[in-house]
Amino acid sequence: MTTSSPHSAPRKDLRSGLCPGERTEGTEGSACTEGFEGFPGAAPVLDPLAAVRTESDPPTDVYLTGTVFLDIIFTGLDSAPVRGTESWARGMGSSPGGIANMATALARLGLRTSLAAAFGDDMYGEYCWEALAQGEGIDLGPSRTVPGWHSPVTVSMAYEGERTMVSHGHEAPPPGNGGGVPAPECPPASRACVALLVPGRQEEWIARAAARGSRVFADVGWDETGRWDPADLADLEHCEAFLPNAEEAMRYTRTDCPRAAARALAEKVPVAVVTMGEKGAYAVDSRTGESAEVPAIAVEALDPTGAGDVFVAGFVTGTLAGWPLADRLAFAGLTAALSVQEFGGSLSAPGWVEIAAWWKHVRSYDDQAPAVRRRYAFLDGLLPAAVRPWPLRRAVPTLGFRSP
Repeated sequence: MTTSSPHSAPRKDLRSGLCPGERTEGTEGSACTEGFEGFPGAAPVLDPLAAVRTESDPPTDVYLTGTVFLDIIFTGLDSAPVRGTESWARGMGSSPGGIANMATALARLGLRTSLAAAFGDDMYGEYCWEALAQGEGIDLGPSRTVPGWHSPVTVSMAYEGERTMVSHGHEAPPPGNGGGVPAPECPPASRACVALLVPGRQEEWIARAAARGSRVFADVGWDETGRWDPADLADLEHCEAFLPNAEEAMRYTRTDCPRAAARALAEKVPVAVVTMGEKGAYAVDSRTGESAEVPAIAVEALDPTGAGDVFVAGFVTGTLAGWPLADRLAFAGLTAALSVQEFGGSLSAPGWVEIAAWWKHVRSYDDQAPAVRRRYAFLDGLLPAAVRPWPLRRAVPTLGFRSP
């Protein structure tokens, strides 16, 4: 973390020479930027859209907006904290969270990702900005710094395969009038946008993005009102795909089966994907009548924070690359499974190096069922032949040490 804030001139301080999702030593910034002009850092190990890119494409693959949190994650708890006692965690990590989870997952998969978010001008905000822009190669041109506004914080506790979160923060003031420099016109032209639908609220930018040709992928949060009325999700009409979890999908459709819920949602949106946790995921494409179901990959989960965001990022990647529905679903499940084996939300997201390492392991050992090897055979024609050994950035107990 630097001693001076990078926020006042966002685009001038974003080139660090790091490939998105990678970490290298002694590498200058222009080493591998060809084909990713205008994006910070360097080109990824693999560009999943290389086969479909044309000169007329927009510079941004995926645009998203939302709130960036500073996440502090505790793992290794034997049970939930008990009132009046002190619990010690065996593991801890810190990383950018909130919308940063999905932005990082997209960037690590090689998509040119632009994020519009507010950042506090405190040290938490500076850390999150640098981690996303310099560490992950995410374009923060649409983002802004808010003077005097402190960064939202989430403390996440992982135990028994689940997580409990405590958050604190205040809504950022609007651009201008003390809210930082006005953001550029949003959204920029992009292949796709990812939106978090809020029940009962419409976002004007979603309709604008769809009208400009962006493919909109939507997730949804818990309906605090308890209504679970599909009419409250008016922005679904602009979306290509909707990806709720099983509980959310069944509540919105008044069904008692995730597969029935997906079929019902497919009447409202072209592609409905319902995630079912350890049971995998099920999807329906109403345009083709196709459906697909892929079981989850059995892994030892350390921290499930951000796994849903990583799943969405994997599905978006496969969709933009033009993969079959079942392959998209399988790839999304794989990226989510790899993410839960690491601390944190954003920095647990896998890159192509880790995906290639997993596939090499599966082909070399018999600790996965033969069906898994058959299901993921499509990776053979996709993954890079040579894998560089540098690890991804990971969540660490402290925000980082200053250079001497």
